Amino acid sequence: MIASFSKVPLDRRRSMREQIYDLLRAEIVGGSIKPGATIDEKKIAAQLKISRTPVREAVKKLSDEHLVEVIAQSGTRAAPLDREELRQSYIVRRALEMESAAQAVPHMAQIHADALADILQRHARFIDQRDYAKAIAADDEFHRYIAEISNLPRLWRAIEIQKAPLDRCRHLALPHPGEAEATLDHHRAIIRALNSGNAEQARNAMASHLDKSYSNAVKILDKELEPQAGEN
Repeated sequence: MIASFSKVPLDRRRSMREQIYDLLRAEIVGGSIKPGATIDEKKIAAQLKISRTPVREAVKKLSDEHLVEVIAQSGTRAAPLDREELRQSYIVRRALEMESAAQAVPHMAQIHADALADILQRHARFIDQRDYAKAIAADDEFHRYIAEISNLPRLWRAIEIQKAPLDRCRHLALPHPGEAEATLDHHRAIIRALNSGNAEQARNAMASHLDKSYSNAVKILDKELEPQAGEN
């Protein structure tokens, strides 16, 4: 699970806790660390040749985001995929992103429209290349840039934390036929709404995008949980 960590270069100028947090979070959200997989803090620390303290602190932060479960006398594991976590993630993210889109409208300028179009173009190219990891990164860049246009930099961090359960399903959904292309269509509609100068239209375009994404995530999650349900 964590064999690659031994080759990860750490930047001694940056917080060790934040770097370990970023590494583990990316592995869990991206699916490299599967739901229920054990996370051995001692082994991670040994592979990275650091003390166990920053690993423990990173795991605590991930636990606060419901991405890992710390079970007394049992150890630490990646949190299972859960319908209720997904629902709550969607509700909070939807509210934050609708406001992000609305707040961006009065700040929109041609430079912003061009930047969003460039991100969309890269996103489409990655999908054509079936490079889904980069496609997801471009998707995040699109949403993050809208938060930047709104001039509310703390907003994106709140969104990023809340959307983790949705992201776990997104990595499962994207290779399915039509999923990636539908996201591009949604993003085009959001750009048109942002350019319209109408904050309510921007809110609605973002809401429509996230509603459809959530519906797809639920379908993917149900498929993932079917074998587990059959075992009970």
